[in-house]
Amino acid sequence: MSRFILTFITALAMATTAAAQAGTWQIDPNHSAAQFSVRHLGVSTVRGAFTKVSGSAKHDPADPSKDSLDATIDANSVDTRVEARDNDLRSPHFLEVQKYPTITFHSKTTKVAGPAKLQITGDLTMHGVTKEVVLDVDGPSAAIKDPWGNQRIGASATTKITRQDFGVSGAPGVVGDEITITIDVELIQPQAK
Repeated sequence: MSRFILTFITALAMATTAAAQAGTWQIDPNHSAAQFSVRHLGVSTVRGAFTKVSGSAKHDPADPSKDSLDATIDANSVDTRVEARDNDLRSPHFLEVQKYPTITFHSKTTKVAGPAKLQITGDLTMHGVTKEVVLDVDGPSAAIKDPWGNQRIGASATTKITRQDFGVSGAPGVVGDEITITIDVELIQPQAK
């Protein structure tokens, strides 16, 4: 009888944990960023980040193929540690942030690509142009409970784009055409009240 009770309690605890992990998660903007890298003059790599990322994800640990992601990046938050370059990137030469203030990603399909690996296909919209891209995702991690009782998971996603496909064509020959994008996110599921 005691073995039955122990098995029942363990199963109940596992079901409760899975229920807490499944569902909608919010991107924690204070612990998330979108980084990029691009070749400069073909001799070095310049790295930068967009420091303001928001959005949400759906995650089902029992069936990760149901996972989805919607993310919004504030294009004005570009930071390459050089103010003049950042201002140029915000200008009509590149991102035209006055006209196109956000970069968005909306997933369409997800497939499992190995243990703790996903491929999420979706629409990336930048500079007023939408193209389908595939994010190679490491994660999501196992959920943990933070000191405030919220559930948290993390993931990292990468993709490569051709900037001219999105109409971002400033400084040809100086700035490389291929851009590697990495999105590191921490997602939070608030404690049930």
